[in-house]
Amino acid sequence: MATEIGIFFESIPEKFNEEQFSELVRGDNVKIERIVSKGNSSPASGWYDQAENEWVAVLKGEAKIAFENGEKVHLTVGRHITIPAHTKHKVTWTTRDTAGAR
Repeated sequence: MATEIGIFFESIPEKFNEEQFSELVRGDNVKIERIVSKGNSSPASGWYDQAENEWVAVLKGEAKIAFENGEKVHLTVGRHITIPAHTKHKVTWTTRDTAGAR
């Protein structure tokens, strides 16, 4: 059995303009990514509309997600949400500075 050990908060650049995506695990029916945001949000126009279910958990900082149906969700540390496939959504806000929160 192969075992891989990593540190979730390792190799995060101090400064960046775009969200940082890192694929951590991929299997037949699952993909787990680490997404690091510092004040990043989705483009003002358009929606994410993924073919797969998405599970989002906030480990540091905070994020706000808006849905096409008008629902808004504010995620704080430890909160998570499952977004069903083809549920149109966007990230409207993420914490810019999480030095104290992360």
